[in-house]
Amino acid sequence: MARDSQGGVETFAVLLRRLRHANGLSQEELASRSGLSANAVGALERGQRRHPYPHTVSALAEAMALNTEQRATLQAAVPARGRQEQAKPAAPEAATGGRLALPRPPTRLVGRERELAELAELIGSAEVRLITLTGIGGVGKTRLALEAARRAAASFSGGAVFVRLAPLTDAALLTSAVLRSLGAIATEAQSPAEAIIGYLRDEELLLILDNFEHLLQAAPEVAQWLESSPGLTVLATSRAPLRLRAEIEYQVPPLSLPSSSRTLSADEVLDSASGALFVERAGASAGSYGFALTEANASDVASICWRLAGLPLALELAAAKARLLEPAALLSRLDEALSASWSRDLPERQRTMRATLDWSYELLEEPQQRLLRELSVFAGSFTLEAAEAVGDAPKGAQSTLESLGALVEQSLVLARRETGHEGRYRMLEPVRQYAAERLGEGEEAAGARRRHAVFFLELAERASAELWGPSQGELLERLDRDHDNLRSAISWALQTDETEIAGRMCWALWLFWWIRGYHREGRGLSEAALDRDLAGLVRTRVLPVAAAMAYTEDDFETAERHWREGLILSVREGDTLGEGYSRAGAGLAELVRGDYEKAGESFEAALPILEYCEDEALATLVSIWLGTTLLMRGDPSGAERSIRQGLSSARSREDALCIYVALYNMAQLALSRGELESATKSLLEGVELSEHTRDRANLAHFLDALADVAALSQMAERAAVLTGAAANILREVGAPVYNFYRPDPALQGRAIQESRAALGAAEFEALRERGESMSFEQAVRYALA
Repeated sequence: MARDSQGGVETFAVLLRRLRHANGLSQEELASRSGLSANAVGALERGQRRHPYPHTVSALAEAMALNTEQRATLQAAVPARGRQEQAKPAAPEAATGGRLALPRPPTRLVGRERELAELAELIGSAEVRLITLTGIGGVGKTRLALEAARRAAASFSGGAVFVRLAPLTDAALLTSAVLRSLGAIATEAQSPAEAIIGYLRDEELLLILDNFEHLLQAAPEVAQWLESSPGLTVLATSRAPLRLRAEIEYQVPPLSLPSSSRTLSADEVLDSASGALFVERAGASAGSYGFALTEANASDVASICWRLAGLPLALELAAAKARLLEPAALLSRLDEALSASWSRDLPERQRTMRATLDWSYELLEEPQQRLLRELSVFAGSFTLEAAEAVGDAPKGAQSTLESLGALVEQSLVLARRETGHEGRYRMLEPVRQYAAERLGEGEEAAGARRRHAVFFLELAERASAELWGPSQGELLERLDRDHDNLRSAISWALQTDETEIAGRMCWALWLFWWIRGYHREGRGLSEAALDRDLAGLVRTRVLPVAAAMAYTEDDFETAERHWREGLILSVREGDTLGEGYSRAGAGLAELVRGDYEKAGESFEAALPILEYCEDEALATLVSIWLGTTLLMRGDPSGAERSIRQGLSSARSREDALCIYVALYNMAQLALSRGELESATKSLLEGVELSEHTRDRANLAHFLDALADVAALSQMAERAAVLTGAAANILREVGAPVYNFYRPDPALQGRAIQESRAALGAAEFEALRERGESMSFEQAVRYALA
């Protein structure tokens, strides 16, 4: 123990002051170095704060560069806490009373292990004094804060105190509410602000402030408490951050969701936090009626979790109806379930999901409310540019950017920024549905939906103009990110007889649908457009789109009918480009029928038309298809000239799709000549380009061709794996798509037969199944290896 000059034991206050003087530091300098306030250092040296945190002592020792012995002496000078010392003595400025115990929730917390671990680290950090849990209403902020506080309370000599702020209607009442929860009162000579600062000054306390979002004007008071009370840590819950310098914002995410696979097992649903919560609460709600998760209802439960976006409150509200409805019936009545009242022991604002969202909505200013309603027209995520196009902010009013920022801050809109991509925003589905209900079906809704459709029409047409060039991969990714919005815009246009918008979008998007595997959807939308009263020029463009989509699905009769009608109409309307597309399509139909001579004639008729229209991309494809017909007619030299001409054009424009169509044909030409090395080179480049565009169907055809090469090269194991991978990917796509590829069927049959014979049937099947289990990325890596 340290001794003073008379041989007595030095108190912590005296020792701290002596060590500070010995280091030539003022209180302000020591405070600055240690990260404390000057008031806090003064309180320690005056003995007003007698029980500093261990991390506070460590910070002081570090600031004064104490050696090991001095550090130990300083730590030992902190007085032990006896039972009487732990009880707060009555201060002259405030009387003490009983503190409110932490509420004990009636149900266990499900699926928050990671969040609790992260919060424990934050609460235990010497540098963190204010943590705000933010998130949309119903995400479980309060429940998480309570559990985190319960686990951390023992680390604070004063324990943890929970303050409910939702009932308060005025920010000026914050201090008084906190005083009551602390069991303290102000004397007549004091203001509540003076009383709470005096009370908290020497406390080591975790203070939980629940539902701060409607009292944000009082946030500076919290900053004052933290400044004057070094032992205080505040854990707040709020739909918006407090915007204080000391604040660490912790965004509470929804619960994890089940896999998006079409079929899910019961175990896979339970492996997700949202699935586990729903099943547990449904079982409790059903009681003697019984609820069991089975293989038969697992997919319905997963769909409920997805529809409710993993929001705990929404899941619990839905699960409460499990005694009345099976999951399939509940899924069809979710809106009704979320609007029905639930447990009476919940606050009124949380008894229905609508009440929870009403609470958030009423906190917004009018421009923010309007933008929230307008944003409900988005399907999936959206960009700031899209929000500005859809938002209808009056001149002089709050800008869309400002209003959107407020919605993000209030956790009604989620913001996400990915490396290499522009920032995107989205609303959780329950929030979007609520906002859509607020939007209604009137003039405001019609205007927002039309602006949405026009914006995405312009986006699609801009992308279409550049989709055959070097930006192909990037543009396909952009269109994929907005796929839900593009689909929604066409559907709206079809429902409201905005037929020109619908038709133009089909024309702009056909190549995107082709490459990214949206063939069935593209066919459905384009054929729905054809059922409407389309203007002549628009109809001539939609007909080849519908034909191409039918062609991918092996429906050659429908495809040929659409191309034939397109040819007649385009000639009548004077649509030269439409005529070129329809003549090229007629050649594809004839190629599939095996009429190679007639197909060649159609391609030769289409080529000069497309060149005249300066459509280099389709002219390139027609040149390659012409080469295919020559190869099938026994003219390999003519075929090579035509295919190489197309390949050269495609490479000059850096058009990945046209390049790999040419490469496939070059590989087939090489295989017909027994040139395995040349075929392999072409096919491997095609695999790389398929990965670039994420063209799953094309990759499958290239893997199949590589399997043939592997078999002919006596690599039976590789052939078996590639065969399985190709079959699996094509099965996932659901359509062959590239029906104009003409592999040698005899060669394919021989390759599989020889590989099976070399390995044995059992080994071949095992390796083929290994290939079938591969993802797109794994199949690419295996092929390139």
